Amino acid sequence: MNFNTISVIGLGYIGLPTAAVIASRRKKVVGVDINQHAVDTINRGEIHIVEPELDIVVRAAVKEGYLRATTTPEPADAFLIAVPTPFKAENGNDHVPDLTYIQAASKTIAPVLKRGDLVILESTSPVGATEQMAAWLAEARPDLSFPQTHGEESDIRVAHCPERVLPGHVVRELVENDRVIGGMTARCSQAATSLYRIFVEGECITTTARTAEMAKLTENSFRDVNIAFANELSIICDKLDINVWELIRLANRHPRVNILQPGPGVGGHCIAVDPWFIVSETPEEARLIRTAREVNDGKPQWVIDKVNEAVGKFLSDNPDKTAKDVTIACFGLAFKPDIDDLRESPALFVVNKLASRHPGELLVVEPNIRQLPFELMSAKLVAQDAAIESTDILVMLVDHKAFFKVDLAFYSKKYIVDTRGVWTA
Repeated sequence: MNFNTISVIGLGYIGLPTAAVIASRRKKVVGVDINQHAVDTINRGEIHIVEPELDIVVRAAVKEGYLRATTTPEPADAFLIAVPTPFKAENGNDHVPDLTYIQAASKTIAPVLKRGDLVILESTSPVGATEQMAAWLAEARPDLSFPQTHGEESDIRVAHCPERVLPGHVVRELVENDRVIGGMTARCSQAATSLYRIFVEGECITTTARTAEMAKLTENSFRDVNIAFANELSIICDKLDINVWELIRLANRHPRVNILQPGPGVGGHCIAVDPWFIVSETPEEARLIRTAREVNDGKPQWVIDKVNEAVGKFLSDNPDKTAKDVTIACFGLAFKPDIDDLRESPALFVVNKLASRHPGELLVVEPNIRQLPFELMSAKLVAQDAAIESTDILVMLVDHKAFFKVDLAFYSKKYIVDTRGVWTA
């Protein structure tokens, strides 16, 4: 297939890098987003997110005329939908997949679809979401035929191809990683593969749409279960007065053991979310996956309890002080090291709870953002040296590279809660 114009719907952490990488292959790309600020920023050749190398690619693509952003969809030969898939509460369940953004994107592009177009859902989705998207498109465009009713002869090709990139390495991994491509028919898979081969150097493996959807959920559920083991182990070791970091190093000397590192929980829009999509569809069968999610979702509260214990120890050692006199410094807000992405961040949850409950001063060190989220306006964003010098309790939440450069003498006499083994490993 020839793709003269490709449209990317959603210019966030996945959509913008994808649009930029395709444009770098000298393909005309029209990015669509409802955020006017993001659109204006991109059209200036700048970026509104933090991702290494992305600014260079975007600047070149915009300057050369291959990338343009808008708030209104335009005709194209292929449409890649990369919008959020959050949760909604329903019948007492807080983890029901919310396909509102996918539905909105479908209805937005429907008027500009034409015979022969390709629509790919890249958003991480519950099983069956691609079929649902195709149904929404068919409802909006009864003059066109779709795979669910016309199979291989449909006017519109529909497929699912989940992203599987690591924040901080997105530009490289979009090109190098293999892609699992699930078309609603074989011709849909073939069309989608033709598009991804424009920029993907990894292998493009075709399957069904449902299997492609489940593949992404399975990958992140596997990781979630392994992280849950490490997080549960850290809780057990704390109770037994064992250094979990040393324990894991020793256990990993076994040739067939590779335990991950514990932390304050699990964040991001993938690992913290995707397992619930499986649980929502198969609640009776997904017992281990549910338990892992509950372990990881419960870890931030355990961290808060440890901070409260540290406050108690400080006050016991300083009977002339009250909780209002205690200064707490939290290191890191992002959901993983060296990025600015706060989505589903357990660190953000911890700091948010401390901000609402701790009567004393709360300092936050996050070198990748310029201002705190609105809900943390009662806290203060400071540089790490200033935080260490003026605080009583240090809370390590995200192991940014910058935090490893601190002189040990600075915090040797502080009360420490280290969830990442930066200071206590």
